[in-house]
Amino acid sequence: MSKKQERKRLGDLLVEAGLITESQLAEALREKAPGQKLGDALLQRGYITEQQLIEALEFQLGIPHVSLYRYPIDPKATNLVPKEFARRHMVMPLKVEGDRLLVAMADPMDFFAIDDLRLSTGFQIETAIASKDDILRAINKYYDIDEAFEDFLQTPPPEVRDDERAAEDDSPIVRLVNQILQLAVEQRASDIHIDPQETKVLIRYRIDGLLRTERALPKHMQSMLTARIKILANMDITEHRVPQDGRIKMDIDFHPVDLRVSTLPTVYGEKIVMRVLDLGAALNDIHKLGFNPVNLDRFIRLIERPNGIVLITGPTGSGKSSTLYAALNHLNSEHVNIITIEDPVEYQIEGVNQIQVNPNVGLTFAQGLRSILRQDPNIIMVGEIRDRETAEVAIRASLTGHLVLSTLHTNDALSTITRLIDMGIEPFLVATSLAGVVSQRLVRRVCRDCQEVYEPTKRERDIFARRGIEVHQLVRGRGCPMCNMTGYRGRLAIHELLVVTDEMRRVILNNEPFSKLRELALQNKMIFLLDDGLLKVKQGLTTLEEVLKVAILH
Repeated sequence: MSKKQERKRLGDLLVEAGLITESQLAEALREKAPGQKLGDALLQRGYITEQQLIEALEFQLGIPHVSLYRYPIDPKATNLVPKEFARRHMVMPLKVEGDRLLVAMADPMDFFAIDDLRLSTGFQIETAIASKDDILRAINKYYDIDEAFEDFLQTPPPEVRDDERAAEDDSPIVRLVNQILQLAVEQRASDIHIDPQETKVLIRYRIDGLLRTERALPKHMQSMLTARIKILANMDITEHRVPQDGRIKMDIDFHPVDLRVSTLPTVYGEKIVMRVLDLGAALNDIHKLGFNPVNLDRFIRLIERPNGIVLITGPTGSGKSSTLYAALNHLNSEHVNIITIEDPVEYQIEGVNQIQVNPNVGLTFAQGLRSILRQDPNIIMVGEIRDRETAEVAIRASLTGHLVLSTLHTNDALSTITRLIDMGIEPFLVATSLAGVVSQRLVRRVCRDCQEVYEPTKRERDIFARRGIEVHQLVRGRGCPMCNMTGYRGRLAIHELLVVTDEMRRVILNNEPFSKLRELALQNKMIFLLDDGLLKVKQGLTTLEEVLKVAILH
């Protein structure tokens, strides 16, 4: 059977199963990179999930699929296959039976890898299918903890200065730190917490907004762990009493990852938090941020204005910077001069001049903004408006014919207007300069592999009915190995978008009550946070409890 027939069959199978449409199949076949497998091309476009691909392959090839979540892996099997080979070919040895070795593979059609394995181990190879994430997790779990490492975890090592040991390349501590970082990237964690406690050190990951303990390490490893991370981040190893900040740039699994590191002295030693900025997974497409079609249209019109100030609001960690960067990416062309001032610069964008705030030399947001204005910019992005001075300069810049994008910490779009006036900005300045405000939050997305439809309860129906939406069925995740039994995988944004109209300007100028603004927003058919969230629940993207965590019922 030629490769061609086989490839066609996978596509046809997926179409027959109703997972993709003919046009999606044609597009993936047309646009995939040379040598790329059709399955991978469909995954990349998000048309199918890995679980759906595995099930289709299982049916097509007649090879069973295994979940490695709690699989009893035989150490005899892992001894036969070196770790480098396992990682390179995405293979996880499972067990030895007589003269046969059972391995899980992400791509069971990789005949070269199977031949290599047969020759190097002398066993007949039997294959099963497992997802890439599953295999990577298993490789990390079973291969990285070797014997020397186990001894090292149990017994404190002889006295050597921590910083000397932390700098040796092959020392167990170096491997441990690499493993912690690698696992974080694989599990799509946004932050890594290293929490010192009285008798142990906890390693915790924040995944989809929730913190979860990954493992506990013995207390005697704390100083070496801290020293190693400080060496990587170019911090002062000898200073333990004051907070420090640093950055680590490294390649993990062949793609660049940027880590922002911050240490804080606590009673039990230094707590370290690392923010993981996965440069490969940065969202730069404005159409992929999950905007409601009405809001998307309004947002693009807002940021394509020649002047005015557009604010994005929400609490810390609500994806404001992603939205800002996506907006800059949309506007980025050779005909405009875009300058940003940020603290710190998170993602570097080609063709944009980015400035890093440095208070030690007097380069604050306000000071940097004044200098930017002499640089003939068209579009200015201010990382955050923290004080009255920055707000005033930003507003004046937007009045002199520049488009200014920035973020502010407020709870919803309408209260941003009162917040600016409370900061001491004159109402006439707010009224004339403010073009629009986007308020956003992140909610967890229902896992596509274990989602199930259910009948909404009376309370759920009432909440929807109160906002004038009718629902007959909702979706929730059962929990599966792919989403670590949480029922959620990944996040999406919900938004509310306020476009400031002339009537609103009049209300702001005359200092009329806040409720008047709300009425005008309703007349303008503004979609509030709660409504956008409920619409996304109705589409089956998230659940009601996720939306109610971030949006207030009113």
